[in-house]
Amino acid sequence: MSGSNFIGGARSAAGSVRLHSFDARTGEALPVIFTQATVEEVDAAADAAEQAFPAFNRLAPERRAQFLDAIAEQLDNLGEPFIATACRETALPATRIQGERSRTSNQLRLFAQVLRRGDFLGARIDRAQPQRQPLPRPDLRQYRTGVGPVAVFGASNFPLAFSTAGGDTAAALAAGCPVVMKAHSGHMATAEYVGEAIERAARATGMPAGVFNMIYGAGVGEQLVKHPAIQAVGFTGSLKGGRALCDLAAARPQPIPVFAEMSSINPVLVLPGALQARGEQVAAELAASVVLGCGQFCTNPGLVIGIAGPVFTAFVTALGARLADQPGQSMLNAGTLRSYGQGVQRLLEHPQVQHLAGPAQAGNLAYAQLFKADASLLIDGDAVLQDEVFGPTTVVVEVADEAQLRQALAGLHGQLTATLIAEPADLEQFATLVPMLERKVGRLLVNGYPTGVEVSDAMVHGGPYPATSDARGTSVGSLAIDRFLRPVCYQNCPDALLPQALRDANPLGLLRLVDGVYDRGHL
Repeated sequence: MSGSNFIGGARSAAGSVRLHSFDARTGEALPVIFTQATVEEVDAAADAAEQAFPAFNRLAPERRAQFLDAIAEQLDNLGEPFIATACRETALPATRIQGERSRTSNQLRLFAQVLRRGDFLGARIDRAQPQRQPLPRPDLRQYRTGVGPVAVFGASNFPLAFSTAGGDTAAALAAGCPVVMKAHSGHMATAEYVGEAIERAARATGMPAGVFNMIYGAGVGEQLVKHPAIQAVGFTGSLKGGRALCDLAAARPQPIPVFAEMSSINPVLVLPGALQARGEQVAAELAASVVLGCGQFCTNPGLVIGIAGPVFTAFVTALGARLADQPGQSMLNAGTLRSYGQGVQRLLEHPQVQHLAGPAQAGNLAYAQLFKADASLLIDGDAVLQDEVFGPTTVVVEVADEAQLRQALAGLHGQLTATLIAEPADLEQFATLVPMLERKVGRLLVNGYPTGVEVSDAMVHGGPYPATSDARGTSVGSLAIDRFLRPVCYQNCPDALLPQALRDANPLGLLRLVDGVYDRGHL
């Protein structure tokens, strides 16, 4: 491993600032030295992406699909040294890294399928009507094309699926947009393995140099977002980090969109009928969801809401016993552990929050915690319940009745998910909660837990602010490609000037809407 930046199909290490990646459990530095990108190297990476864009964006969808399939194959072939390195940098077990690698490969292959279907282009054709009165209609043809080079910021908690070759990168490449990746400082060696895999796939499939670039270092993100070649940003991380990127992008001479996934507490509503029927089971399942992966999921259930009564009291007792019995776990890195400790301390110090279960934080492990908060905090929008505590902690809120439950939900900020744990009678009684939750979340679950996110056509991993910076998109699922596409209309253009998807002949067999009818043939 060279620890050098990836720029225009080559490696570069012109700077003097040296960086280390560390073993997440021991704090020991890994035996690789990385070089922080210089100002000139950041500019060079963005310029390389800009130079690659015209050729890459005009490639036939099949060619880009072959590239994505090749990346997936390269990832699948990474051997044990890669797995061992990812485990050391993140403290995640080998089974988790292997599973996440499969998910990453699968989402690349999903976007390859999207490209072969052709519906992502949104091709629409309104043929000319020269005899129309009082005015003739011109020939109008629309499709969607890539916005331009995209800056992607790797996430800490998913070193593969939300990082170097993760969902943002896969969606941008599928859309025809070269990528400049800002590698996450917590797993730079893992990022290098994956970056090399992408480079090998690019060479094997004849992609233009500069289709993928990656830079290392702290403080390089601001310059990257400000670079005029960058036309969109993909980010997964904290609310503070996402807001900073949004502000930078909005202040540019040419503002650009930032698609940031930032903060969510993912409320779980446990309704009376379900607790009466299976309260102990729900407590066990919910506790398992809270501590899964040491709570380091953006969909971790950080808030549990129920209606006062004996069954809710018994449920809270059972949930506390389950969480108190959980062993300590290693977190992704020292910074994540420190942030978790601070979040727990904020809850401990709040006068209207009661600590119910969990040992004190000590040493280099994170321990599960359960708190109970007064419903007024949620109704009044107190920040202590709206701020995500990233780790194995959840807060229960007891409401007096259905009316107060509706008040509490009204006080919620935007979320990635909301969950209803319910029996059929609950769903009938509380059916009016669904329209309320639709306005608050990107995904509504019934009798499931939000910590599993399926990579598929129908998945939405997004939601109203502050869950994301733009509720119209998703960072998981095939709809994610929409973020990096824009529409273009051609009026009275001869066939030779049109993209293949809009020509009278349709040799690629791409799906089109022609005069209101979907068509794959010839006009």
